[in-house]
Amino acid sequence: MNRSTWAVLVVAAVGWGTGGIAVRAALGEGAGPWTIVALRVVIAALLVIALLAMKGLRLPDRPTLKVGIVMAVTNLLIPYVLFTFAYEQASAGFVGLFAALIPLSTAVYANFMLDNERLTRGKLAGLFIGFSGVAALLISGDSGLGDDGRPLIAAVLALISVVAIGYAGAYAKRYAGRYDPIEITGIQFSLSAVVLIPAMLFFEGIPHSLTAPGWALILYMAVASTFLPFYLYYRLLQSTPATTVALIGYLVPLVSLIGGVVLLGEHIETGIVIGGALILTGMVITDRAGRTRALALPD
Repeated sequence: MNRSTWAVLVVAAVGWGTGGIAVRAALGEGAGPWTIVALRVVIAALLVIALLAMKGLRLPDRPTLKVGIVMAVTNLLIPYVLFTFAYEQASAGFVGLFAALIPLSTAVYANFMLDNERLTRGKLAGLFIGFSGVAALLISGDSGLGDDGRPLIAAVLALISVVAIGYAGAYAKRYAGRYDPIEITGIQFSLSAVVLIPAMLFFEGIPHSLTAPGWALILYMAVASTFLPFYLYYRLLQSTPATTVALIGYLVPLVSLIGGVVLLGEHIETGIVIGGALILTGMVITDRAGRTRALALPD
């Protein structure tokens, strides 16, 4: 990958990685999980609509709308809601580690959905080692929150999210070139907002108890952890393999883990260290296997 691609990957990863830290902080400021996910998506949707209006707003065609609907469900609604609830049960570092499984999940889907991104023995080895790290996390019982955490619940929610995001990555790559990244981002946010606002009002009501710092955190999540990384993600998919774009998952857990310790005082426990090391080792093996196969393919 060239430097510009790496720069975009880093910006997106920092956005998503600090998003988990901001969720944990916002929960402490009186925001409920439905409130957090709904408001950040609504603000992001309004931002995209404003940008589209500046470009000359137009109705999306049917293929673009179809991709946007699939992305809204698999790449936002399922993972954003479930990851947010997972942060109630475990630390930002613990939950962030599961983001490192996204490249593996994407590689599995890409094997069946994309012609030029097949699974190899190296990728399968990385898959095995990565999920061994998940097993180590669960066996240890460490959540990063001490006795207050419930790592099994957090892991189940995070794994469902990872499976959904992996499918979304392969699907978006399959139709890359047929849509404008900003349009897909706008459709995804707008459709999700239509679902999330009624859910917020039903489960938690109007957020009267949300503090000023809580609003600031939600605004940060909307811009830096929702709009910007999603837009960059779809831009990258136009010219970069899905499994390469999914390598954002390498960086997200590192940002979440370090940020959670420094900013939130979370614990780095033995199980998190061992599990995290295995997960990241699996990512490295998967990445190298993918690059080796790419070099071996004829021009």
